[in-house]
Amino acid sequence: MQRRKFLSIGSTFLAALPLSYYKKAEKLGVKPIVISTWDAGINANKAAWNILANKGKAIDAVEQGVMVTESEINCCVGLGANPDREGFVTLDASIMDEAGNCGSVAFLEDIKHPISVARKLMEKTPHVFLVGEGAQKFAISQGFILEKKELSEGAKKAYENWLKKTDYHPEINRENKNQSSNPIMPVVNEFNHDTIAMIALDAYGNLSASCTTSGQAFKMRGRVGDSPIIGAGIFVDNEIGAAAATGQGEDIIRIVGSHLVVELMRQGLSPDMACKKAIERLIKVKGVEKCKSIQVGFIAVNKKGQTGAYSLQNGFSYATCSNMENNKLNKSSFIL
Repeated sequence: MQRRKFLSIGSTFLAALPLSYYKKAEKLGVKPIVISTWDAGINANKAAWNILANKGKAIDAVEQGVMVTESEINCCVGLGANPDREGFVTLDASIMDEAGNCGSVAFLEDIKHPISVARKLMEKTPHVFLVGEGAQKFAISQGFILEKKELSEGAKKAYENWLKKTDYHPEINRENKNQSSNPIMPVVNEFNHDTIAMIALDAYGNLSASCTTSGQAFKMRGRVGDSPIIGAGIFVDNEIGAAAATGQGEDIIRIVGSHLVVELMRQGLSPDMACKKAIERLIKVKGVEKCKSIQVGFIAVNKKGQTGAYSLQNGFSYATCSNMENNKLNKSSFIL
């Protein structure tokens, strides 16, 4: 009888816990918000906001949000994306919640939603990171279906054009075809960028982040960038804030970019300034001249719900949503 009574009290306490967190957050003036990278973030934010608006959790919002982009047939993210130099599409993803739980997959083939595989890994295993065949086998064991597809029309055309010269010169990520006036920074196809990263703050005052990508177009077989690497592509510290990255993955890894942004916020910097200082750190490490041919951008949210972004070059866009009528696209400030 005493045991049943204890369990009953315990379950009542746990059921009331989310509501108590919500009331506490409401008292402190916490308002949900979602921020994501690039123009694709507009549609992704809608799905995330549907969860946040109904007092859903940030971790659910960042998963469901980027799944929208994974489902779109384009050359950037998901199974319709540009392939590696051997003609295969390989996908990477990572996710992290307010408690520091995280999961990542890389070099994953024939699975539509790598972000959901990453979350399953986070929740169902003691591991953080699975790659290649192992990641695919785990996905299948969790009920994910293999979807072997031919390259999408856009990806096939891009790959055929690349095969004519087989040059490997990663280009600056851009959305707007008509922005560049600098010959060192060529204007590229609007689908050149290959990542969507997202951060959400929910009504309970909790943060989560996600990132999903096909990696650089025509990369070396097996190449992995920053997106699935916790601390580089995404990072969450629920006491301080969260950050996410996009752009040249090798250089984001070089400075452990998203973790750096969060640590700069810990020092008291605003999300905007923390992102800017991280970009300045990259320039210091890599050098100005080498930075002229790449793009890196960061987004961030602090515990107050303040957002910020900064990029190396002009052309980085990000989307913010605090209600369905205020889901807007922004252009970040930049340094070079």
